[in-house]
Amino acid sequence: MIKYITRRLLLLIPTLLGLILMTFGIFKLTPGDPVALMLGQSASPERIALLRERLGLDEPVLVQFAKYTWSVLQGDFGNSIRGNVPVLDAVMARLPHTLELAVSAMVIAVLLGVATGILAATTKHKWVDNVIMVLTVGSLSIPEFWLAIILILIFGVQLGWIPVLGDTGFKHLILPTFALALGPAAVLTRLTRSTMLEALHTDYVWTAHSKGLMERVVVLKHVLPNALIPVVTVIGLMFGSMLGGAVFVEAAFNRPGLGTFAVRAITNRDYPQIQGVVIISALAFVLVNLAVDISYAFLDPRIRYE
Repeated sequence: MIKYITRRLLLLIPTLLGLILMTFGIFKLTPGDPVALMLGQSASPERIALLRERLGLDEPVLVQFAKYTWSVLQGDFGNSIRGNVPVLDAVMARLPHTLELAVSAMVIAVLLGVATGILAATTKHKWVDNVIMVLTVGSLSIPEFWLAIILILIFGVQLGWIPVLGDTGFKHLILPTFALALGPAAVLTRLTRSTMLEALHTDYVWTAHSKGLMERVVVLKHVLPNALIPVVTVIGLMFGSMLGGAVFVEAAFNRPGLGTFAVRAITNRDYPQIQGVVIISALAFVLVNLAVDISYAFLDPRIRYE
């Protein structure tokens, strides 16, 4: 178990270095002069030279990469071009809003998706299973931004039941959470159903039935833990995508999260902010999937012993 976790932790080192190299490459491979893009075509040569010196772009590429890597490892992402505020402070001020939305949406998606997936698998080819499958197909067909707009129009404008704009309390979290969770819940439903059906036809399940165990015990104790391994993998990937893909939902509900911050940074061509958002979002994604890898050892003892 300790060796398993240690190996996963050691893999973070090349992953982090790859992230730093990728974000550094974004800055270097951008067509044209990045400084001219930041300041605009009307900027004076003196202003361009001053910003180039401030960003260290007048030094050799290897020296720039070494300094950038060392700064990132120390948690220093530099200052934003517009406003001259520390990038890390700006990102961390918005990260809790995105985490709040992503975590709440993931919880709803997991509870709803796994529960309906188990129900569909245990009622295969019955009317309950058919209804669930039809609803999941419909849910997968609805884009997040369109669903967000429909929720705003119905519950915010027409009925006035729930406040839809801003980020000031629990009520403001209900609609964006549902808009972000519906698609992942449908995916988890179909995946859970598939893995459950596969596990239900294995030898150890037949053995459990032959011992006279109750159907509920067989499903929850023997089938579900084995069926959850691919589901947990997808949950980790989904949560990472939610951190970076909540931009449409955040924009629709006017939430001050990481997605809207990233869009604003791209619009303003503020490369330090873009690099900071990419690294922190990717690092959060890597840490979530590390937790997923470690959870395998608890779901499947064979992984722990190996």
